[in-house]
Amino acid sequence: MALLDVGIMFAAVAVAGMVANRLGQSVIPFYILTGMALGEFVLGRVSLPALGTVYVPETEFISLGAELGIVFLLFFLGLEFNLDRLIARWHPIGTAGTIDLANFGAGLVLGWLVFGAFLPAFLIAGIVYISSSAVITKSLIDLGWIANDEAEPMLGTLVYEDLFIAVYLAVASALVSGGGDVAAAATDVGTAIGFIFALLALVRFGTPAFDRLVATDNKEFVALRSIATVVLVAGVSLALGVSEAVAAFFVGMAFSSTDYAHEIETLLEPVRDTFAAVFFFWIGLVTDPSLFGDVAALVALAVVVTTPTKLVTGYLAGRAFDLDARRSTRVALGMTTRGEFSLIIATVAVTGANAGTFDPALVGTINAFAVGYVLVMAVLGTTLMGYSAPFESLVTSWLDPTDSSDAGAAR
Repeated sequence: MALLDVGIMFAAVAVAGMVANRLGQSVIPFYILTGMALGEFVLGRVSLPALGTVYVPETEFISLGAELGIVFLLFFLGLEFNLDRLIARWHPIGTAGTIDLANFGAGLVLGWLVFGAFLPAFLIAGIVYISSSAVITKSLIDLGWIANDEAEPMLGTLVYEDLFIAVYLAVASALVSGGGDVAAAATDVGTAIGFIFALLALVRFGTPAFDRLVATDNKEFVALRSIATVVLVAGVSLALGVSEAVAAFFVGMAFSSTDYAHEIETLLEPVRDTFAAVFFFWIGLVTDPSLFGDVAALVALAVVVTTPTKLVTGYLAGRAFDLDARRSTRVALGMTTRGEFSLIIATVAVTGANAGTFDPALVGTINAFAVGYVLVMAVLGTTLMGYSAPFESLVTSWLDPTDSSDAGAAR
């Protein structure tokens, strides 16, 4: 039956992806909703004539496939970021990213006011802070903005966020595994930070070794060696108590400086998309939608609080790159999108519940909040980007009236 369950899952996400593409929307909400619909909390509560209760269970393959989805998503993000290029442009990236950290502070305050405790507030802060690299990059390509000036501050801010989240995930994982006891988690945090520095050294000095590793004309060997490296390092990272997502990101950065980065990206893109779909499906599968009623007010509050903060910090990020009001507005609208990273952070809480160090009821609330928040913000963000012209004109007339160019001028 396990093979049948996997077959149903892939068929369902294939149909969901087709529907999302037809509607011009991000596939992420559709994959999540599909997993939710086929899981034990929806279809599993329905008794079908002659069949009884039929649903897709959380099999070991789906759980492992979801973990691989996280690994490959972060690996590809690392592939996009060459360390030397980041260092060369670090000043505007650092300025924009530091401004963007205001969103983390807003999330921390929001989480503390709602839960009255540090650890859940810390997780909420991460969930509402991090923008979606996958959705934003795809939208930049679809809208033809990827070669425009506004792409650089958006991608630069995303790089800053990814580096911050690498450290954040290590700390969050250590805190959750310790049940929120900062003192008890100090050793784990130290190990995690040490491992991150080791990965940074690998990125900085390991390019020749990575080049030799994939120096072959056989595409099969290039793919296998790349997969073997990222999955093995991610596994070692997880065994040391460090997020596998963090390790995958740095391995991707290491490969990005080789002569084979483009070939690796081309070969493994279908692998990434396949397991990413499994990850988003799994998120829906383990989410009980009946909890949405309990977190609806929190989701609405978070949307109301964090959308304006992202708009303001995104606009200022554009200004940090010396963009005009129109293009800075595009940066602001694009950065509102949340997606895969917020869900990855929610899985940290799930891991804590499975290990018995985190309150399962609180985990269910945080997970439901993350899913609901991402569903809203992914749709809102992509819609704002797709219909940016009125906002561009409004902001330009208000903040930069000397710019008389029309909405069509910024292409």
